[in-house]
Amino acid sequence: MASQSSKRVLITGAEGYLGSVIALFLIEQGYEVTGLDTGFFKDATLYDVPKYPVLRKDARDFSREDLENIDVVLHLAGISLNDPFGGLPSEKLYDPTRVYARFIAKLCKESGVRFIFASSCSIYGKSGDEELNEDSPVEPQIEYALNKLQVEQDLAEISEVAFSPISLRFATAFGLSPRMRFDIVINMLVGQAVADGKITLNSDGQAWRPNVHVEDIARAVESAIRSEYSGGKLLILNVGREDNNMKIIDIAKIVSDESGAPITFSITGARGANSDLVASSAVSDRGVDTRNYCVSFKKIRSIFPDFECKYSIRNGVKEMITLLKRLKLTPEQFQSRGLYRIKHLADLHREGKIDDDLKWVRKSKVKIKS
Repeated sequence: MASQSSKRVLITGAEGYLGSVIALFLIEQGYEVTGLDTGFFKDATLYDVPKYPVLRKDARDFSREDLENIDVVLHLAGISLNDPFGGLPSEKLYDPTRVYARFIAKLCKESGVRFIFASSCSIYGKSGDEELNEDSPVEPQIEYALNKLQVEQDLAEISEVAFSPISLRFATAFGLSPRMRFDIVINMLVGQAVADGKITLNSDGQAWRPNVHVEDIARAVESAIRSEYSGGKLLILNVGREDNNMKIIDIAKIVSDESGAPITFSITGARGANSDLVASSAVSDRGVDTRNYCVSFKKIRSIFPDFECKYSIRNGVKEMITLLKRLKLTPEQFQSRGLYRIKHLADLHREGKIDDDLKWVRKSKVKIKS
């Protein structure tokens, strides 16, 4: 096995919001990193991305050869949407991601490669004010969360001492990335404040949500890579910090405090902050968000004693405001559909660039008779 600093890591979904940050973080820590990505968001950038090697490949086409000279796979690839699009049923979007996650994990098991899965605290779904831990009941409210739970169940089924995967249940991510997402709550609120000069909520703001900075996610991944866990079963760890469990309205107040932007509400008949970019079926017409949960992060601190989340929401918001102002974020940039996952994929589908299976459409060459 390679030394800690020279471990070779393959990241599926390396050109996404998280992958773009995690890959660069691991490279800075001395790891040899290779990405694997189909390229949906390759050019959907807010600012320049330092280059790192990426295999241009759909995760469904993953092969044993892709694991040659690899010590650890971080599996980020998947569909991250609140709702279906283009008339496609949700199973069309999510069933393949479950199939290829299990397939890649089984190849890792056969090849002696460690497997780390990027899961989500959205699995919990509902809790109110009670803090949920890794053993708490789960109640996914959206297909994305159900999909994450199903992959975890599959990983648990194939786990053994020689193959002990880790599932990192990330809290709702926030923070700057070269492949930015403005369709997640803190990023959306900060983007509105900087670009529009006001904060518009598309719910009543009373739902609780755990949050974690993208750089802290990268630190958690690095801790998992270094851990050498071999417990014989799937290790599930929530990733975040307790004081970042916060109601959306209170997050909005922090953004308002730090930016000076006023808070307004856009609920009835105008979901998504006066646009369709961040609309979600999880938010009712009355502005009630069914995704409402608080999470405990004690376990990850006990398993990885040297791991800590450095960013509070307020510190992360301050940093984002400073950096987005430095980038001179305009309303047009903020509303660029490439920075909103469901809208970008819907555009690629509508334009005929990807098919109903979310695969690139390869245009055949037409032979012209002389």
